[in-house]
Amino acid sequence: MSTCDHSNWQPDHDYRPLEHGAERQTWLVAALTGVTMVVEIAAGYMLNSMALLADGWHMASHMVAIGLAALAYLLARRYSKDHRFAFGTWKIEVLAGFSSALLLVVVAVMMIVESLLRFWSPAPIGFDEAIGVAVVGLIVNLVSAWLLHEHHDHGHHHADHDHDHDHDHDHDHDHGQPAQGGRDLNRHAAFVHVLTDGLTSVAAIVALLGGKLFGWDWLDPTMGIVGAVVILIWARGLLRETGKALLDREMDDPLVHQIRAALSAVPDTEVTDLHLWRVGRAQYSCILSVVTHQDRSADRYKQELARFPQLVHVTAEVNRCTDPAGRC
Repeated sequence: MSTCDHSNWQPDHDYRPLEHGAERQTWLVAALTGVTMVVEIAAGYMLNSMALLADGWHMASHMVAIGLAALAYLLARRYSKDHRFAFGTWKIEVLAGFSSALLLVVVAVMMIVESLLRFWSPAPIGFDEAIGVAVVGLIVNLVSAWLLHEHHDHGHHHADHDHDHDHDHDHDHDHGQPAQGGRDLNRHAAFVHVLTDGLTSVAAIVALLGGKLFGWDWLDPTMGIVGAVVILIWARGLLRETGKALLDREMDDPLVHQIRAALSAVPDTEVTDLHLWRVGRAQYSCILSVVTHQDRSADRYKQELARFPQLVHVTAEVNRCTDPAGRC
């Protein structure tokens, strides 16, 4: 009895690029943020600066969020070979980004509430000391932003995997490179947190300078509210982007229309079903069903889709219409 090596037909569904650099940088930023957070919160309470205190608590939430991002990298890497994850562990990172966006909303609401309370019951502020602490916080944020900024690292990408859905299980694998690019939503979420930290640091410095030079004590809580509104706007965009990936809302992607057009260009072919969803930053999985009068295999249609390197996992079903009148 002959044996067959099935290894060439058994794909690795981990479509994540290696994230060791991003993971190390994220842990480092979490540590820097934690130290700065302690300093700013302590200084904010001692110096009665709402802008500085808001920056400190804002940074506290970001330390949690950035730590969550680093943990997501660790878990995604650790479970990358776990077959319980049907299409790999990329969405662990997306889920971390979504959670970070929710934390941004909570922080913004807390900043607004605390700023309004300071309007009603202002307290004397130690401007000189508070400005010094805020400047240190801004420097830390700039360093963190530089660490988290995507430098277009050339990570390893897994091969494309095309799967024939015919009953003979004739699997054809093209071990090429999938599409590069795509945004790392986990890293981007951490980067947005750092940017909002920088924003609140700048707002704190402006408010403290205005209070010190012109006696505008009202500027301190005002900047807290302005910063919170900007944070809510950024959080909304991040929630939309990560939520779309988590819910597989991809059928309005231009790639869907390109795939449908490529398949419909094959003579005597009608696309009856098409599903597309993301399994990586810029990698997609696709399930399709076509109807034709011709005796064609799934390979014929998969060849039409070979021009799309974004497709790393294709399952094709071909239904043959045997009605000579064409009523299928």
